[in-house]
Amino acid sequence: MRTEDFDYNLPEELIAQHPADKRDFSRLMVVDRKTGKREDKHFYDIIDYLNEGDLLVMNDTRVIPARLFGHREGKEEEIEVFLLENIEDDKWEVLVRPGKKMKIGTKCIFSDELSLEVIDIKEDGNRIVEFFYNGIFQEILDRLGNMPLPPYIKEKLKDKERYQTVYSKNPGSVAAPTAGLHFTKELLKKIEEKGVKLAYITLNVGLGTFRPVKVDNVK
Repeated sequence: MRTEDFDYNLPEELIAQHPADKRDFSRLMVVDRKTGKREDKHFYDIIDYLNEGDLLVMNDTRVIPARLFGHREGKEEEIEVFLLENIEDDKWEVLVRPGKKMKIGTKCIFSDELSLEVIDIKEDGNRIVEFFYNGIFQEILDRLGNMPLPPYIKEKLKDKERYQTVYSKNPGSVAAPTAGLHFTKELLKKIEEKGVKLAYITLNVGLGTFRPVKVDNVK
């Protein structure tokens, strides 16, 4: 099995750049596994495929605005920093671009209230950095950070909450659990009233969702 086996043509003009005005008005394709028959529906129709006694499990992770733009101390060239994982306290594992400019000891300035210093470089090129800030880190990140939208979305997101599920609760992901983006609180209430049980788990979505497979043979 080779990575090229998964290639398919997806014209860029068919990739939506904006979410539907109403979450559950997004389109839904239903495939009958026995016959192969396909039907075009809307997401709110998903209730027709859930039955009393079913258990619907949802990921309540919350996306952090993980993409920051700053500059090296004393330089004007833009540096992009992508937060991956909080290691401990104010130390994070991050991606940086351009990476060659971010050596150990290099400082990056984002604003008067937020900066970082590179304290280590991992074998895969990821940096370990320590943040310095005035105030509450999460509040500063919410103001300065950008949502880490997939690379095929070119338009800037006007409302950050549209890249969160309506039941998101625990911050820690660098991408949304996208299948859940189309649920609304009203739809979930109807599903629950039908006798479907709802359960929540937290699975943070990490770098693997962005990184391409780098080998030809996927084995």
